[in-house]
Amino acid sequence: MKNMLKEIRTALAATLALAVLLCGLYPAAVWATAQVAFPGKANGSLIERDGKIVGSRLIGQPFAAPHYFHPRPSAAGSGYDAAASSGSNLGPTSKKLLDAVAQRTVEYRRKNGLPSDARVPADAVTASGSGLDPHISPRNAELQAQRVATARGLKLDDVRALTTQHTQGRDLFVFGEPRVNVVTLNLALDERH
Repeated sequence: MKNMLKEIRTALAATLALAVLLCGLYPAAVWATAQVAFPGKANGSLIERDGKIVGSRLIGQPFAAPHYFHPRPSAAGSGYDAAASSGSNLGPTSKKLLDAVAQRTVEYRRKNGLPSDARVPADAVTASGSGLDPHISPRNAELQAQRVATARGLKLDDVRALTTQHTQGRDLFVFGEPRVNVVTLNLALDERH
């Protein structure tokens, strides 16, 4: 009985010590290091305009007006709801997914003045895994550029140049694909024009 009580005390002491270390000290140290080393990223890569937070470089927003570049479709709640972040979980043979993609394709072509047989980038008609992705492919941006330029009364070359400025390359020159951040691009369009 004495040995059992000793073992229980040891187990409780170890549990308490590990809880303090792993649930308190370690997270506090990681948080403090992140605040010192890269505070912008640690706090959500927030975008501030005139002292007001208007978005994040990491989370898409539902831009729908003709004078904005449109993001990927979102599967997160009613659209870009971080509390409902998730994919649709529909497989490639799902009739619901195929119907949604077909409808989005027709709508994308209509909105961007494309012929009915124009190839549409996959990211224009499919949601990202999280439903919050703020990026589109450079090809998607290129197909939207004329609509945005016309709606804003700008030269197409000026819109393309701004798109190029907001295009990110592969991470470490190897990982991922080139991408355009729709949130920062649309905010830059608003600032300049």
